Amino acid sequence: MAAIIELEEIQSSLGKIDVISAMQEGFIQYSNGNTVVPPVAELLFDQPRGEAHIKYGYIKNADYYVIKIASGFYDNPQYGIQSSQGMMLLFAQKTGVPEAVLLDRGYLTDIRTAAAGALVAKYFAPQQIEAIGIIGTGIQAKLQLLALQQHNPCKTVWVWGRNRQNSEKFALDLGADFSVHIAKSPAQVAANANLIVTTTPSESALLNAEDVRPGTHITAVGADTANKQELSSEILKLADRVIVDSIPQSRSRGEVYRAICDGTISERQVVELGVALQSVDLQRSDDRQITVADLTGVAVQDIMVACAIYQQHLKNNAEFTATETVTNA
Repeated sequence: MAAIIELEEIQSSLGKIDVISAMQEGFIQYSNGNTVVPPVAELLFDQPRGEAHIKYGYIKNADYYVIKIASGFYDNPQYGIQSSQGMMLLFAQKTGVPEAVLLDRGYLTDIRTAAAGALVAKYFAPQQIEAIGIIGTGIQAKLQLLALQQHNPCKTVWVWGRNRQNSEKFALDLGADFSVHIAKSPAQVAANANLIVTTTPSESALLNAEDVRPGTHITAVGADTANKQELSSEILKLADRVIVDSIPQSRSRGEVYRAICDGTISERQVVELGVALQSVDLQRSDDRQITVADLTGVAVQDIMVACAIYQQHLKNNAEFTATETVTNA
């Protein structure tokens, strides 16, 4: 019978897992052609506004394949329900037998997305971070900031959100550990921060090329469908490095998709993250460079984190069984 792994156990297990390293391994496997990852399936809803994504695949010659369903319904908070929902299903790769159901309510998607942002910053952000800029005030905005601390322990933060009340709550929630400044506009964030993460479901550009200073790194994680955009295409044209987590996905969604569609850049200017991680020459080489990472989320991230959680579950059970055996001896 498949193991049912509840959110509480998942959250406890994450403290024992190096998710950033798992993401790095997964992206390299993906870019090296060692995975099978079909195109994303998705449902978009108008009333209420929301979306559901289905991502699935496997790493060749590994033990499991994974199917992930994750949704975001943006009116949920007004009803006391978090925006992110979902689960992950894990099956034996050689037999198809269901091994585990991870009832993560979308939390693992949030965590692996934040870990990917931290991974990108490790290799592409400037060495000296003046301030971290966060555009957006939701759970992903908070998780990105916290994940960045593993390699970029800057405590000065500029945040912008469409709703001033949400920005104030963001500052209140994180004020004990960070010096949080509320910006009047995305441009003010860019004027003060040289490491910026955009985390919104915006359908029109929030940052323009004239806003971005030399030496800035931007990680954009919000535009995970074809209709979303957080960055002006001119920013990608201006950038010295443009990184995507998946070149195939960038042909149908994300910042790069929009920039290629309007003729601002070509695919030849884009490097896949898993390739860049294996070549110092493709990473940041100068603190004056402008670098952009467009992360639309790849199934290999879900595969890596789901398998890590399941392995930790098996380890926890083995330790519990051993303890019980000793106790009852």
